[in-house]
Order: sequence, then C-alpha cells, then structure tokens
Amino acid sequence: MSYQSWSRRTASSLLLGFAVCFAAVENTTGQGGDLPRSNITMQSVLRVDLSRNIATVPLYEGRVRGQTVWFVLMDASDEASARQFGLNFAPRLANASNGCPACVQTVRVNNGIAEFTAGVDFSPARILVPGPQLFPPLSAQPGSVAQTGYSDLARVEGSSVVFNAPIVATGTGPFDVITHSNTLDRVMSIDIARRTVDLLFIRAFSHGRDIFYFSFGSSGGVSAVFERGTFVPVLSGLPFQNASDHPRGARGAIFALANGQRGRTSPPAQGLMHVIADGFAAQDAHLQNTALIEALVAGGDSHNVLDFFTTLRDPGLARLYTPMWDLQIGEWSPEAVASGQNVAQTDANVIRQLAVRRIVTSPGGVQLHSSNAVVNCPILGFLDQPPTEPQAPKPASVTIPVP
Repeated sequence: MSYQSWSRRTASSLLLGFAVCFAAVENTTGQGGDLPRSNITMQSVLRVDLSRNIATVPLYEGRVRGQTVWFVLMDASDEASARQFGLNFAPRLANASNGCPACVQTVRVNNGIAEFTAGVDFSPARILVPGPQLFPPLSAQPGSVAQTGYSDLARVEGSSVVFNAPIVATGTGPFDVITHSNTLDRVMSIDIARRTVDLLFIRAFSHGRDIFYFSFGSSGGVSAVFERGTFVPVLSGLPFQNASDHPRGARGAIFALANGQRGRTSPPAQGLMHVIADGFAAQDAHLQNTALIEALVAGGDSHNVLDFFTTLRDPGLARLYTPMWDLQIGEWSPEAVASGQNVAQTDANVIRQLAVRRIVTSPGGVQLHSSNAVVNCPILGFLDQPPTEPQAPKPASVTIPVP
C-alpha cells in the first residue's frame, strides 16, 4: 500500500475519532474540566482532561518483525501532512537526518499497517532513587529502552516527510498500565478497539505562558527516567547542540532548573528537586495513584521552559518549533538560592539573561550549555493565553555556532 493510500485510510480514522469524542472537549479552562479546542495546538487530540493531566489521542497499529506494536502521531515536517493528520507542523524535523541517518527510521506500510525497523522494550522497571539533595539522583533506570535501529522519528518508504511517531505499547493485551511492563510509563489507559490512548501530559512554560506538552523519549538515561519516557540513545545525534534557532538544525532549547524553589504549586516552585519532592517523580504513574496525579495537577511537574511555540506572532520564530529539545539543565547560584531569587522562570530569554550574569549556570558553575540529552516533547496546547513573543531580548553574547 502506498503512503498516499495509508494517509487517506488513517485520516478517515481520525475523522471518526473526532465524531465520537468531540462532545467531550467543550468545557472551560482551569485546574479541572476539559481544555477548549481553541487552546489545543494538535487538532487530532480528542480530549484534554485538566483535572487529571490526561490527553486522549488516536492510536495506530504497527508491526516490528511480526510483533504487534502501537504508536501515536504527534508532528510532521510537511505542512500539508500536519494539516491532514491534525498534527503540529515542525518543519525542522526535515533536518533530522543531517549527519545522523539513523535518527530517522524507515517504515514500510503493508495493508495499512506500519512495519517498523525496530521497536521498544517496555519490560524494564523504572527506578528513580533520590540523592541526598534529591537531584542528582543516586540511581536512575529508564522504564523502557529502544531496540537497536529504533527512533521516535520515522519516514514512510518513498516519502520525504518525517513524522514524530513514537511507539507507546506492544502486544494485543492485556496492557499493563500500572507498572507499565508493556506500555510507556505515561500510558494511563489504552483501547485498541476504539484506537485511542490516554497519555499523562506535562505542565510547563513558554514565553511567559502556561503550556502543556507530551513526553516520549530521551537520548539521556537520567532524563528518560524523569520524563517517564523511552531511552533512545540515537537522538543524541540530531543536529545541533547549543544552536536552538539554527535553520539547518532539528533541536530547540528546553531549560530545566535543578534547584528552584519547592512547594505544592508552580510558580513559585520549579525544577528537578521540586518534581521529585512535590510531584512524586519516583513513583509509578497510573490512575490509581491519585496522590501523584493530584500533585502534578496542582503544580508538581518540573515546569521546564520551551524556547519555541507554534503560536508565536513572528512566523519565523513559530517555524523554529521542533519536538526535539536540546536539554539545558540550569542551577541557581548559592547566593540566588539564599536570597530566595530561585523562583519559577517562564521565558527562555530571561533564563539566558540570568545565565549571562552567572546567576544560573550549568551544574558545577560553568556557563549554561547543552547537556546533549535530547528529549522528545511535542507541544499539546496552552492553558489561558497562547505564547506570542519572547519576554526579554536574547543576550548578544548568546551566539549560534555554525557547524
């Protein structure tokens, strides 16, 4: 079956899903209720439940060497394909193979079923043992690991379009949505008859606004644990480190602050110590763990900061959006912590301004820079107002290294 016929068949499934679930998405914003459709960037999303941090999205069937797998579609490098499937348009995904052919796997489609080169092993137990200061952890083990040849990014054979198509489950059921032995650690429920999956999303910031995103994989083992995602080492080859707005790159910058303030809500709380203590990061995420879900809804996520968003007024900046984020871990200086300056930050350029003044550095006190862990975090939507513009100018000393 050709890419075009697979597209028509899949698009029909999406329309059916909209018809079934549309009535569930018309409530107002807030901590509870459902997010309005006007606040969702990815129109294939069927429902966003703010009371549980769960989004329902279409599910697709695939195969890996004869084994049934299930995947989702999040972003596309081609605008027409993004519109057709209701995905985020991420034009810089077209650059993903630059210098890294293995970063995009080729998928063959037979009778409407995607045949992946490799898949994901969901059987490992996710382990996070907090350190003496919570972060860094004493030990961390991802709950799912990519097989050799696997990438979240895929291109259908015969097409140049790059899709963000992470595998989220294996087999035909029953599916383990408690300890996640055959599902991604963010899968809350899965329905292969209706072809839907409920995913635990993340609350974060971009350009001064409250936003939401999904999380699927990371090239770093520790960050995969924190993200409740799959360890996908090949993604570290994506172009380029420390070059968030490079037109030939495929990465944007995401900022995680290690030692922001702690507490139930964000702001003022933010960061990796905060998500361990106040978001119960060491625990398994599932619907029965109501304490964890309530903590995340209240503000227990690490509240990372994204450099780009598709709603930005400047079309050039909006087109720099990519779901592949170059992780920069910031650490507040001891003086900033002592003075209570380490409150939640909501804008990438404000963090860069703090970094120029060495109020925020990378761990060890060196200039803030990429950790070279790439995280796959497609945007989902925004809470009240869309991100529209940077809240501060980019410091002149922050330059783009040209490869």
